[in-house]
Amino acid sequence: MRHPAVAGQFYEGDERALKRQIDACYLGPLGPGRLPELRAGPRKVLGGVAPHAGYMFSGMVAAHLYSRLAEDGFAKSFVIIGPNHTGRGSGMAIAIDDFETPLGVAKVDEELAKAIRKDLVDVDPEAHYSEHSIEMQLPFLQHISKDFKFVPLCMGFQDYESSRRVGEIIRDAVKGRDAVVIASTDMSHYVTPDTAKTKDGKALKMIEAMDPEGLYETVRDENISMCGCGPVMATMVACGGGKARVLKYATSGDVRPMRDVVGYASAVIEK
Repeated sequence: MRHPAVAGQFYEGDERALKRQIDACYLGPLGPGRLPELRAGPRKVLGGVAPHAGYMFSGMVAAHLYSRLAEDGFAKSFVIIGPNHTGRGSGMAIAIDDFETPLGVAKVDEELAKAIRKDLVDVDPEAHYSEHSIEMQLPFLQHISKDFKFVPLCMGFQDYESSRRVGEIIRDAVKGRDAVVIASTDMSHYVTPDTAKTKDGKALKMIEAMDPEGLYETVRDENISMCGCGPVMATMVACGGGKARVLKYATSGDVRPMRDVVGYASAVIEK
């Protein structure tokens, strides 16, 4: 069992308080304005992008993606790709331990994990112990339904070639499965609001164009401090052929006035 690393810090550590906090993310001024409604029917969503900062700052932006996932019918499995902030463990690491959060236990899809574990992807729990980028997505999923499994993939290597290869592996692994790929990333870090919106806007255009190499070059050339560029590139490759659209963009300065801000975006990739 992988126990939560940031419960009580990045989000509420008590079940009831966490449910109320997630409700507030949906209903807050930057949220979608309604609680998620789980619907049945044919699914269109292939993947998405969501932030992973504390829910106080990024949760309302993340709620836009999860609202769309609920409306789409909700997948049976999710591949959640996050950057490795800690530097621990393998450069491309999945985990096969179930993850615990205050909302319960999220079980790993062992069959899908086995299909993803190849080439440069290792099984290494060390990369996941203290990493928050994947953990932050799970309570949102559990808030909608407990009936899902997932595969966590923590990326230390975020160059274009490694990201492309991981995306290809995931694309092949999820083919024919009821699965959605989620990239966990924050955008610009600790820059002025105008700088964040300008630079992040350029990166988001590459996401909407479904151009992973263009995203890599834009982040590099514009010096954008986007921590999950690799996970987003891998997700775009895994969802190749889909159409992307940005659902919401905001900064921490939209929540609380501050001189230097962090940017957050949610996006969806659909058939």
